[in-house]
Amino acid sequence: MDFNVKKLASDAGVFFTRAVQYTEEKLGQAEKTELDAHLENLIARADCTKNWTDKIFRQTEVLLQPNPSARIEEFFYEKLDRKIPSRITNAELLGQYMQDAAKDFGPGTPYGSTLITVGEYQKRLGGAEREFLQTSAINFLTPLRNFLEGDWKTISKERRLLENRRLDLDVCKARLKKAKLAEAKAAAAPDFQETRPRNYVLSASASALWSEEVDKAEHELRVAQTEFDRQAEVTRLLLEGISSTHVNHLRCLHEFVEAQAAYYTQCHKHMQDLQKELSSANGDTFPNAFAVNASTSGVSTGPSPLSTATLPGASSPSRPPNPSNALEPSTLKIEEVKPPATGTRKAKVLYDYDAADTSELSLLADELITVYTVPGMDPDWLIGERGNQKGKVPVTYLELLS
Repeated sequence: MDFNVKKLASDAGVFFTRAVQYTEEKLGQAEKTELDAHLENLIARADCTKNWTDKIFRQTEVLLQPNPSARIEEFFYEKLDRKIPSRITNAELLGQYMQDAAKDFGPGTPYGSTLITVGEYQKRLGGAEREFLQTSAINFLTPLRNFLEGDWKTISKERRLLENRRLDLDVCKARLKKAKLAEAKAAAAPDFQETRPRNYVLSASASALWSEEVDKAEHELRVAQTEFDRQAEVTRLLLEGISSTHVNHLRCLHEFVEAQAAYYTQCHKHMQDLQKELSSANGDTFPNAFAVNASTSGVSTGPSPLSTATLPGASSPSRPPNPSNALEPSTLKIEEVKPPATGTRKAKVLYDYDAADTSELSLLADELITVYTVPGMDPDWLIGERGNQKGKVPVTYLELLS
């Protein structure tokens, strides 16, 4: 291998002088050329952008792919410039397991047919998730990665070069300063009574040599200053491009939010369709279960207990009507109502409620009670139990829990 010894020695000398200058600056023994305030602000802004972009990028990767092993696998595929194999989502895998289980349990049984239905919707959810992951990776992750692995590396390279140019400039300044001090010392008038003529000639010769050294140092300083100014301008232009990076990342962020909104909208629609399908299929099988709509509770009008549960923070609703047929009085009394084997739930009371008669249960805000419904009951009301107390409670005053 052909080595350029002179170039190698020159590079080693430059590296050594830079190292000495840097060390003396850290020890406070050498002067340091400061960058202008505008460039310093651009550098600080660029560092802030890089740090936060890196954090957002890493956390978005975790959000889209929580499995660290899968992330490592995808990283190696990207570095090898190979296509990442398609990976089944957890929802799709769950849906497949449900449908396989239905085949063993019997697709004609209630449980088997429900497993088939739920499994199909789980696959749809998985498909929506897959589309969301792909869209987010292309529209959001890729631009962030391109900045970190492309633009930022270029900026870092130019900043290192600017730092080297600054060290070279300060080395030249220090060299010129030393040369001028030596020249002034050599040019000092000698004492002819105590100095031999030969020494005077040598002193004049040294003064001329130091004058040449000063001229050489001044020339090197002008060259170093020019290179430093040119590199500072290049670095400044690159750093000012951070504003364009922010605009680009803002657009990508909007696209990411739109992809998220579309994904959750699809999931919400799939789950609503699934609830309706399960409600129509299993309404007669579980009469005491909480219905999704009025048709499953046997009432043609009025909202269901699930759909009328009020979110916290809302204003106190008006007292619902207390129809005489909320429970059939001719056949059933409130004391005789028994909780069903399945279908009971916990509920949090949102507002105080005073019972209108002995068939109702008074409520205090923030307390927890057990609620359930019975066949033929008005959908605006539930049976509430608190210890040994029992009575009808309005659904709009409750927040149904799991």
